[in-house]
Amino acid sequence: MFDQGTQIQRGTICVEDLEIGMSRSVMKTITQRHIELFAELSTDHNPVHLDEAYAQDTIFGGVIAHGMLTAGLISAVIGEQLPGHGTVYLGQTLKFLAPVRPGDTVEATVTVREIDHSRRRVTLDCRAEVGDTTVLKGEALVLAPSNKFD
Repeated sequence: MFDQGTQIQRGTICVEDLEIGMSRSVMKTITQRHIELFAELSTDHNPVHLDEAYAQDTIFGGVIAHGMLTAGLISAVIGEQLPGHGTVYLGQTLKFLAPVRPGDTVEATVTVREIDHSRRRVTLDCRAEVGDTTVLKGEALVLAPSNKFD
């Protein structure tokens, strides 16, 4: 099943079926409306995200998306695709490398780096890109769903 708004294939891959190097991604074009909605939801109304005149005088030279809005796309891949439904976040590190602007199409990719089958823990490399520019990178530790019920 595909979600038209974010172009992702939904599903779950249980820890028993995960493999090192397995990767999934999502693409989404960020709009000013997404930024406004995120500001409302998060209560982060920093004018660098909402006020073009203010943002013009910053190092960014214009409005940018919240970093955590971009990071949310990583969460979408983890929660919907890899490993998918039933996954529990245990930790996340992020490094923000470049701004995301309204109109940018972000591709968020998650790749399996390590699997601890006995504890169902999976370490994932996380990356978000706009074109050839990496805007975010980091790693996530998750508890993956299992198809064993013992």
